[in-house]
Amino acid sequence: MKKPDIVFLDTETIGEVAQLEHLRRLGNLTVYTKTSREERIKHIGLHDIVITNKVLIDREIIDACPSLKLICIAATGMNNVDLDYATLKNIQVKNVSGYSTESVVQHTFALLFHLMNKLDYYDLYVKSGMYARSGLFTHHGRSFHELSGKIMGIIGLGTIGKRVAEVAVCFGAEVVYFSTTGKNLDQPCMHVSLEELLTLSDIVSIHCPLTEKTKNLLDQEQLKLMKKDAILINTGRGSIVNESALARAIDNGMLGGAGLDVLSEEPPDEDNPLLHIRQQEKLIITPHIAWAAMESRNRLLEGIIENIRKFLTNT
Repeated sequence: MKKPDIVFLDTETIGEVAQLEHLRRLGNLTVYTKTSREERIKHIGLHDIVITNKVLIDREIIDACPSLKLICIAATGMNNVDLDYATLKNIQVKNVSGYSTESVVQHTFALLFHLMNKLDYYDLYVKSGMYARSGLFTHHGRSFHELSGKIMGIIGLGTIGKRVAEVAVCFGAEVVYFSTTGKNLDQPCMHVSLEELLTLSDIVSIHCPLTEKTKNLLDQEQLKLMKKDAILINTGRGSIVNESALARAIDNGMLGGAGLDVLSEEPPDEDNPLLHIRQQEKLIITPHIAWAAMESRNRLLEGIIENIRKFLTNT
């Protein structure tokens, strides 16, 4: 049987991972670090199997690439593929789910503890030489508090949200949650309205998908409900939080801080208000890396490899 021709359109999105070499055992692999809209037809050509993270595979591309039999999405979300048209053309589409849960949970707490423990301030205090000159073994320039005894409100208690809840409980926090669908109401922690969650919580952590219902879910009026020293963490999707409203809330002393791994546009425009706030120590932003621990990326590739193996076995 002829080995299939496989093309990975945007390996730059997953970086260097060991599992990439294992793809070569499954077929004739072509790799592109990135693929622009104009390059899609050229790069896919007559390949049988396409792997894409963010490259759009729409009706135009499907019609122009007649050899295409399988689209593997190097992610969980499938909104970059025209699923209905792929089905009509008898092209299978496979994603990978569950690979990044532990990575996202870990990053959620990394953002939280960076802000809670005022690590920027204390790191600078030591490295600036002030500690060496102080003559005292300790320093209390910024107050910080324990997570134990605090209320953590989780927006979206899916797989990742549940794991965040478990870890928070291990630290001694009380967990409440809000279901954005109104359906996931049979969980061990207490379900509350969004308004109650924002009012009660010392930490609010977002883990819901971006939908029409959740776009701008936290706007100016919702942010006003939060405690003045509360911390907002968003590892879900950037557009769930109105960024202009969040920037104003931080600069006006309405929040204790915010930790973000996602933005409404990625990469952001240079005029994004979050990049220009005055109180920089109250905001940490990472470039959409919560999902991307090495173990997570390798699990993602393992999932893609398994999807291709199953496809080849059944055809």
